[in-house]
Formats: sequence, C-alpha cells, structure tokens
Amino acid sequence: MEEIDRQIITLLARDGRMSFTDLARETGLSVSAVHQRVRRLEKRGVVRGYAAIIDYDAIALPMTAFVSIKPIDPAAPDDAPERLAHLTAIEACHSVAGDESYILKVRVATPLALEELLQHIRASANVSTRTTVVLSTPYEHRPPEVAADGAGEPMSSPAPPS
Repeated sequence: MEEIDRQIITLLARDGRMSFTDLARETGLSVSAVHQRVRRLEKRGVVRGYAAIIDYDAIALPMTAFVSIKPIDPAAPDDAPERLAHLTAIEACHSVAGDESYILKVRVATPLALEELLQHIRASANVSTRTTVVLSTPYEHRPPEVAADGAGEPMSSPAPPS
C-alpha cells in the first residue's frame, strides 16, 4: 500500500466526513486525485463504510457490557452468531481464542434490560455466559496506525521524559 493511501486511511479513520477538499489539502494531492484514491480504497474494500459515532447516554443506552459465551454442548454446531443476529442490543460479536467461543459487546438501558438480554442470549444460542459491565470508557474508536506493509502494528508511545 502506498504511503499516500495510508495517510488517507488515517485521516478518514479520524473523521469519516472529511471533505475531499480537506483530504487534498492534508495530503498535498488534487481534489480529483484524492477522490479517485478514496473510491479505489472503497472498491478494494479497504474503506468499508462510514458511520456516525453515537453518544449512547443521549439515546438512553448508557450501559455497556461484554458478554463471553460458551456452548453448553461443545459438540453443538458453531452457529451462535447466526442465532444471535436478531438481538439488536448486541453491537459486536468477536470470535475469540480461550475458554469462551465469542465475546459480545452489548448496549442496554438498565441492569434489568441486561438481565433480560442475557436470558435471550442463553435461550437463543444454548450457551453459558460470563458478563463484565463497563464502568467507564476513557477512549474508544481510536484510528489505527497503518503500517507500511498494510498490517496495523501496535505503536507504543514514546517514553515520558525523565
């Protein structure tokens, strides 16, 4: 991946509504060249979409939890994501290594709503659950560091001055 494409990806990850004019100014390209590169990144599936970042407190979904699930019957088909897709309170479903099969990120209005969601998850997918409730979120939706080879490598912060 070219350096200029990495720069465009980083800028769009920070602000998906950045105009082509602003992208052009930041990258030193013409507006038409930026437009062409963004469309090419979209066509290749590198940029898969644009989304609003929601204030969940403002829409009465202040409670976030991570729910780890494990099949009750280990021989059962691995179809939990499909069985849970209808539950809109599940924001994300991640397949994981370890004791659990998946970790779900959920958002609900109240502890009672979380309890009811957990019952639906267990019944829908025939799984056991382990839940961690989020107390606060210091940061989320951080833009990635796009490495020269296209693989995002963890970047450490420089050591603080002594």
